[in-house]
Amino acid sequence: MHVCFIRYQVAKITIEKLTMFAKMTTKEHYRFFLQQLQTIYNLNEATVMTDWVFESLAGIERFDVIKNPELPLSATKEEALNNALTALLQHKPLQYVLGEAWFYNMKLKVNEQVLIPRPETEELVQEVLTHVTTNQIAAPTILDIGTGSGCIAIALKKNIPAAIVTAIDISGEALLVAKENAINQDTAILFFQTDFLNEVKWTALPTFDIIISNPPYIPINEKEKMDTNVTTFEPHQALFVPENASLLFYEKIATFGKTHLNPNGKIFMETHEDYTQESADLFSLFYNEVAIKKDIFGKERIVVAEISR
Repeated sequence: MHVCFIRYQVAKITIEKLTMFAKMTTKEHYRFFLQQLQTIYNLNEATVMTDWVFESLAGIERFDVIKNPELPLSATKEEALNNALTALLQHKPLQYVLGEAWFYNMKLKVNEQVLIPRPETEELVQEVLTHVTTNQIAAPTILDIGTGSGCIAIALKKNIPAAIVTAIDISGEALLVAKENAINQDTAILFFQTDFLNEVKWTALPTFDIIISNPPYIPINEKEKMDTNVTTFEPHQALFVPENASLLFYEKIATFGKTHLNPNGKIFMETHEDYTQESADLFSLFYNEVAIKKDIFGKERIVVAEISR
């Protein structure tokens, strides 16, 4: 039997016993929660997760635990915390457990129908915002390909209120999440469900000043190398491409841009670090200016392409 599964079973039994026989104080519950998470995560990760869970589900910050350690927890809050711990010990991502994720200073709804927004993708958004500001583009038309939770489209609309933002995805379930996030963030975005890989569908889309995308780019044969919490819970359709098709979406975006990018328009894309140069080389065949940008970890992960007409 897998060690993590054994730990999960032990933790579950312990939680049940504690819930049944003893009413834990806030400090005791916090300490227990942290200790259990350390059976899977390092101390720093476990602490961040514990703090986030307690604040989100119990309305308790770490300062509150220190200030009033004997504060009792209601039965409802105890149950919510115990359920969260059980899920986390099964490697379910914290964001899915809480149903929320932070992106570009926004708290967004997430579930297992959408990818969890990553910090690196915030840099993709920043590249667009810098471009718009530098070139004083007052009301750009923007297309977000593969919007998922809507994080990119919503962040751009919030920071460029005059922009006309269109967001597309093949998943109707993902678009339901994106639409809810757009409403919660008070942003007006045009959402469409479509299969971008089907070129016949492109005729329904207008031209744009900016095209942005964080498309699926992980070859399916890399799945075994990835963390369990990603491969078990995050949507594969938004992650993986066939084994010998790492540039599948980039080839389509390059072709799409030739007919759907306005004069002096730009394309901004997140890429697989192992295929960034290949992606850039692909765009160099059709586009006048192609640049590679590094992410916060110093990895070449962003490609920007422009056609001058």
